[in-house]
Amino acid sequence: MLLSMLILFSVNMHAKDAITKASFKISGNCEMCKERIEKAAKIEGVKNAIWNQETHILTVAFVPTKTTLDQIQQNIANAGYDTDKFKASDTAYKNLPQCCQYTKE
Repeated sequence: MLLSMLILFSVNMHAKDAITKASFKISGNCEMCKERIEKAAKIEGVKNAIWNQETHILTVAFVPTKTTLDQIQQNIANAGYDTDKFKASDTAYKNLPQCCQYTKE
């Protein structure tokens, strides 16, 4: 009985912290963009964030009980980069280094 309870508890704890993966487009240009985007994406609950400079796709692995995809994308927009869902403010965009100022849509 005790073993059954421990296994059930272990499974529930693991399920609660299940990792979700998602990918979305982020405007950017260079290696500095990659560093800034990945840093902005790594908020609490994000386990991994990798932005591909060629495809402009960010892939994140996160714990949905600790953060949401919207929170991740909003933080990236706050850093000056447009995402699929959120646009960077003009001020945040203009604060990017010249090489990081991508063509806004």
